This record gives sequence, C-alpha cells and structure tokens, in this order.
Amino acid sequence: MQPSIALDTYTPWGYSRHMGEQTFSVTGMTCDHCVQAVRTELGALAGVTGVEVDLQAGGMSTVRVHAAQPLTDEQVAAALDEAGDYRLAP
Repeated sequence: MQPSIALDTYTPWGYSRHMGEQTFSVTGMTCDHCVQAVRTELGALAGVTGVEVDLQAGGMSTVRVHAAQPLTDEQVAAALDEAGDYRLAP
C-alpha cells in the first residue's frame, strides 16, 4: 500500500504544507458504533486532522486518514486494536 504524503507547494506567500491522505482496508467493522470507535482512536493519533470511513458491514471497509505526517501500519493497527476487534486487511 502506497500512502500519500504531505507536499510542500510554493505560493506567492511562501511554502504551504498540504495534509496527506492515506487509505487503509479494515476488517471487523459491522455498524456505526464501529465507525465511531475507529474514528475516535485514529483521530487521537498525533498529527491526524480527519478520518473518513466507508463502512462495508462484515466486509472490508475503507478508512481514509488525513494527517500532517504519514502513519505507519503499526500505528494504525494499534489504534484499531484499541478501538475494538478491527484489523488491517492483508
């Protein structure tokens, strides 16, 4: 999986830092409670500015994380474990 990363872009006022987006496939999510738990735990990680979840109940859900710095799979896996019985898809 190739994560997006923040990019520096020159503007007339100097360089601007853009937040990067990473997409993860997550298993074990079945309902809105799962979505809220995952959003809360991932949102608590340093530098995270937003989390979007496309729920596929009982299947592979798509989770998009917006952050100042790329997150490691280990960070995401730990947050998912803290949220409940959710796992990164292989």
